Amino acid sequence: METKNHSTSTSGFILLGLSSNPHLQRPLFAVFLAMYLVTVVGNVLIILAIHSDSRLHTPMYFFLSNLSFMDICFTTVIVPKMLVNLLSETKAISYVGCLVQMYFFMAFGNTDSYLLASMAVDRLVAICYPLHYDVAMNPRRRLFLLLGSCTISHLHALFRVLLMSRLSFCASHVIKHFFCDTQPVLKLSCSDTSSSQIVVMTETLAVIVTPFLCILFSYLQIIIAVLRIPSAAGKWKAFSTCGSHLTVVALFYGSVIYVYFRPLSMYSVVKDRVATVMYTVVTPMLNPFIYSLRNKDMKRGLRKLRERLHLQ
Repeated sequence: METKNHSTSTSGFILLGLSSNPHLQRPLFAVFLAMYLVTVVGNVLIILAIHSDSRLHTPMYFFLSNLSFMDICFTTVIVPKMLVNLLSETKAISYVGCLVQMYFFMAFGNTDSYLLASMAVDRLVAICYPLHYDVAMNPRRRLFLLLGSCTISHLHALFRVLLMSRLSFCASHVIKHFFCDTQPVLKLSCSDTSSSQIVVMTETLAVIVTPFLCILFSYLQIIIAVLRIPSAAGKWKAFSTCGSHLTVVALFYGSVIYVYFRPLSMYSVVKDRVATVMYTVVTPMLNPFIYSLRNKDMKRGLRKLRERLHLQ
């Protein structure tokens, strides 16, 4: 494969953004700034509530606090640069800056998906094997799942960025997106990207589908176990502990699968922007609400945190 064109490394790229309409730049800035602040504040509150309430020091909330932290990192990789570009005339990003953004976007995004899979396993053990729960989900295994999620995700991101760094960009440097994602950047390359597309699709299938299949397998077993519970109240109680997690999984994976599991020839700029906003901005913003509105333990933890803050 060809090496990258020298001009690309010096001139970088132009991020077209969500819209090229100059009248929409400031309204979009206001909307996404508000969404970003809600995301950061909401997820920080979830983390503080979990760490300040000893009754929330359980495996499920351990994974939830780490998911909230990853959501902050994930959104921060994308939104601040997008906000700057909304008020900027140039909307430029350097070649190295583009690869760095791509790396951390994939690293934090994939860690999110593996943490969602770890939470599904946690629910599986809690519902199907309650007597073994404390042993199966002990602190060492929780830490192993967390570190494994981070390691696999960062290796995936490194491999993808190394692959992209070998491409040449000879003509247009305008990325028709609001951040440096794989498909829009591949579209600009004047190298033969057929082999890159195959590698990207295969590797994406392995990295993203593995946790998704883990989630499906876990919930299949959970459904079978819950259907064996004789009382309707018992069934509802078991399912209610999974409702928030299933909602987040549907939001996250629904948009991810739509964006990444199609050939480059089917790439649609407008549709992909909308789907990408869903999992990069909307889902991290909604997660704190989804996990706290119908969760009595989280509501109690947030009340305790508020009382502590008022006393200080």
